[in-house]
Amino acid sequence: MSGWHFVSIDKKQSEEIKKKFGGMKRGWGSLPVMVTLGKTVWKTSIFPDTKAGSYLLPLKAEVRKKEGVYAEESISFSIEIQA
Repeated sequence: MSGWHFVSIDKKQSEEIKKKFGGMKRGWGSLPVMVTLGKTVWKTSIFPDTKAGSYLLPLKAEVRKKEGVYAEESISFSIEIQA
């Protein structure tokens, strides 16, 4: 469980995020977010994946290990855009 993995945010949800919060983007088009995955809550940023038309959520090894998340697994999480 080393390194970072990236989770694609649903394309429809990504479009809604871009419409509502696109003006807040920072470097590389990132948006600051608070993420909840299981019992783990942390601050990070989501990044646009221009090829797929969605946003990517980076998951570091520490979070994946703590929550028992493995590659190619579907997960549920919530994000809150940080103004």
